[in-house]
Amino acid sequence: MTNIKLSVSKKIPSLRPGVAVVIGVQKTSKGIELAEHTVSTESLNHLDLKALGVTWTAESIARIPGPEGSVFALVGLGAEELDEDILRELAAAATRSLGDFDEIIFDLPTEDERDAVCALEGAILGTYRYHSAFDKPAKAKPKSVVVVSQVAVSATAITRARVMATSVNRVRDLVNTPPNLMFPKSLADLVSADLKDTDLKVTVLDEKELKAGNFGGILAVGQGSSRPPRMVKIEYSPKKAKSHLALVGKGITFDTGGLSLKPPASMVGMKYDMTGAATVFQAVSAIAKLGLAVKVTAFMCVAENMPSGSATRPNDVITIRNGKTVEVLNTDAEGRLVLADGLSAASELEPDMIIDIATLTGAARVALGDRYSAVMGTADAVSAVEAAAFDAGELVWHMPLPSELRSRLDSDVADIANAKIGSTAGGMLLAGVFLREFVGTDKSSAKQQSWAHLDIAGTANNEGSAYGYTPKGATGVALRTLVTVAEGMSR
Repeated sequence: MTNIKLSVSKKIPSLRPGVAVVIGVQKTSKGIELAEHTVSTESLNHLDLKALGVTWTAESIARIPGPEGSVFALVGLGAEELDEDILRELAAAATRSLGDFDEIIFDLPTEDERDAVCALEGAILGTYRYHSAFDKPAKAKPKSVVVVSQVAVSATAITRARVMATSVNRVRDLVNTPPNLMFPKSLADLVSADLKDTDLKVTVLDEKELKAGNFGGILAVGQGSSRPPRMVKIEYSPKKAKSHLALVGKGITFDTGGLSLKPPASMVGMKYDMTGAATVFQAVSAIAKLGLAVKVTAFMCVAENMPSGSATRPNDVITIRNGKTVEVLNTDAEGRLVLADGLSAASELEPDMIIDIATLTGAARVALGDRYSAVMGTADAVSAVEAAAFDAGELVWHMPLPSELRSRLDSDVADIANAKIGSTAGGMLLAGVFLREFVGTDKSSAKQQSWAHLDIAGTANNEGSAYGYTPKGATGVALRTLVTVAEGMSR
């Protein structure tokens, strides 16, 4: 985890060179004014803040010399009511802008423990700078982050903020790593090495073991690559577990589209197609670090989708782990094939809830843009994800799974086809309908097992400029939502 010192103090720490004090700026009837704060700002009284470029616009930052060689960083609070989500975003934006300081002191209005902790969490998220997932991170600034608040904050709450934010940043590193370094075996080896000295059990299935286990979807997607696929299973089994959560992540380390080749422009950025697998890996790791009383089994479905003489062809028929046959009509609809195996394996364990997460369809981005993730599935699981996302400050939108779409996936030679060629209507929903076929049935009730599907195709990668706690590139979206779901199941 990050080595940044985190603390909450009722007093302003000593000011000196290398220290930045973040104070909010808001718009009032009198014009631009400083928000409630603790530090003495007498040195600012005679200054025309507006003339110095200070604004109340959200996340704007202006630096002004402070006492004893320190610097005041005046951050715009924006027009919205200040709450924990905005505090998280403001702290991240400020930290990203103040990365050259040794210590950052946040002197912002906080009403309760949650506000203070969200500021700490945002600060760590704002420190993110890419380095290869295979290298040890360099010591980065700031060395210390202090939130000035009169509320009491527990050590447990600070630890949670550190674990959450550090895990998000780790997902970002995994996803941003170039695909010549990040391929199925290297990712599996990294997981095994990272979790070697923990209480987590890691099982890696290679191509021979995948064949023996009837994982036909993962094998079919990976057979065109010279770098064979892997299934990585991670198990967290605390003695006092109150329930069982299964996580399934799409791990396409690079997606060319296979023989249904993507256009060149669409292929750039396809290293992000393993975000789902990276997210479930870090989610179960974070859950274990927090010691939550919930059993978690994570399945990373990892393959590289490449065109070659051995690649899967359109019209090929494959058999998924649960015995259902699939006619592959579009080899670029490969994510649902590896997830089908993962969902089948997860269903066999009969967990209390299954959540899969994937950069699955471009249609998700068309429908919901770049900031909302789609969630679909059974009512109970969808509700749990929506509630967790709200608590985590992440944006999800419930999408339907229309039963009438199932007929569009009919095949003359298999139980189901993986795509409807020639139609783009409801592409995100159609993928969800396909995945539902591989979620098991509850033996006691004969109903479908509790399941939610998260399509993060639009939210996993930020192609534009950084904002709030979201950097350019991999975002680490939904990690905090998954951990929050687990927290709810542990109570």
